Amino acid sequence: MGDREPHTADAAPDVFDVLIVGGGPAGLSAALNLARARATVLVIDAGRPRNAATLRSHGFLTRDGISPLELRKLARAELTAYPTVRMLDRTNAIALSQVDAADGIRFSATISSHGSGEPATVVARSAVVATGLRETLPAIPSLRGFYGMSLFSCAACDAWELQDRPLALIGETPDLPTRARLIARWTDDLTVFTNGAVVVDTVEEAELAASGIVVERRRIDDLEGDRGSVSAVRLADGTRIAIEGGFVRPHWDPALEFLAGIGVDRDHEGHLLVDRSGRTSVAGLYAAGDAAAPGPQQLIVAAGQGARAAAVLIHDLVGVRTAH
Repeated sequence: MGDREPHTADAAPDVFDVLIVGGGPAGLSAALNLARARATVLVIDAGRPRNAATLRSHGFLTRDGISPLELRKLARAELTAYPTVRMLDRTNAIALSQVDAADGIRFSATISSHGSGEPATVVARSAVVATGLRETLPAIPSLRGFYGMSLFSCAACDAWELQDRPLALIGETPDLPTRARLIARWTDDLTVFTNGAVVVDTVEEAELAASGIVVERRRIDDLEGDRGSVSAVRLADGTRIAIEGGFVRPHWDPALEFLAGIGVDRDHEGHLLVDRSGRTSVAGLYAAGDAAAPGPQQLIVAAGQGARAAAVLIHDLVGVRTAH
């Protein structure tokens, strides 16, 4: 990967086949497959992965239990074999705009690297959005001290290690009953903590109770435990409920402010709407991973979406349509 910086605004911008915004599994997988198709690729990575607190990730074939940071490191090392890929670290996309150039260039991006001077400009024939989600945890003082070690957000990723223990599900969103029924697959001792939010109605509470799931509506004062291992939820009235792990439902927001100037279709929560191949409503703009309407939040799913988007993007660039 080259180490040249993009040109500043007063110089001719660099031109790429594909700009990838986001250096997680979706973006890096797209970069690898695009490189193998001989595309010139620029990956910009802000360096703030949502799973930075997670010690081990699961469900990635041949890499079960690997650190997410180590997985990114291995992927980036593999990309060094491809000279058409450039990576810019600690770099943000400030704005992406559409252009209509005769040579097929569709997008101009203004980017800014931490610690550098003026913003720079790059242009690309296509772009892949792989920025994932930004998450806000419930306002519980000690929560981050346990997050990624004994409290997690993804049941498919981490419930196996917590099976058959007394668990908590903490959140303030209306999908708590649905998540509770899923987590109950791994434990018969689950308490749903709404932290005072009115998000579970009486009918849902009765349905959960029939499955042995307790709903606790009182506000949480804090969590108790030691060295990342949570042991109890302490309520505002002093009541302590013992647990040995659990799950948190953060508020998730797509990190897509840089697309403000592009009229791309989104769902009611602001996620990019894509077809089954990752195409958005804007020609040449693709999305992979949780930037699109999210499904299972697993690294292997994001990587697969990146690979698929890359394959379809190459077909679109040369005007080839196939069954996939």
